[in-house]
Amino acid sequence: MKTTPTAIPGVLIIEPKVFGDARGFFFESFNQKAFNDATGTDHQFFQDNHSRSAKGVLRGLHYQVNKPQGKLVRVVRGSVFDVAVDIRPDSPAFGRWVGVELTEDNHKQLWVPPGLAHGFLVLSETADFLYKTTDYYAPEFERCIAWDDPAVGIEWPLAGLAPKLSAKDQQGQPLSAAALPSKTAAG
Repeated sequence: MKTTPTAIPGVLIIEPKVFGDARGFFFESFNQKAFNDATGTDHQFFQDNHSRSAKGVLRGLHYQVNKPQGKLVRVVRGSVFDVAVDIRPDSPAFGRWVGVELTEDNHKQLWVPPGLAHGFLVLSETADFLYKTTDYYAPEFERCIAWDDPAVGIEWPLAGLAPKLSAKDQQGQPLSAAALPSKTAAG
């Protein structure tokens, strides 16, 4: 597996070794030891999630103030623009974002450590999005940063279109007003 660091410490683009021929392809989508070696962490995963969304759906920017979840994300059908925002109060990258296109063809994964906000925009007609989490979903601790907060300044590839948002995501807070994960909670 190949790992590429991003502008945010700890956020990594992971590319598995893909074996392909005229019949199709094979790759190991997850291996705990290889993941720990590649990330330099010892995170265990507790939950796998799968979402399907239509073109133009924007989900996020989600995080948990307590029981923060690290996320290993990938796309198995379609394509998304995936984003991580550093909201760790003690981080030198606080308020910065990184984005990467994840597709069914490039097989890239993004490792989003605990303590960051995460979201994605669907670029294809539909997208199936899979992610592993390092803690269980705890709705009482879930929060949302506004996807269009000018202080964060994410350059979503919307091509002038308005994203399709859930009612929850329409209520996202600007980063300046958001409850943030504590240093202890973020690990």
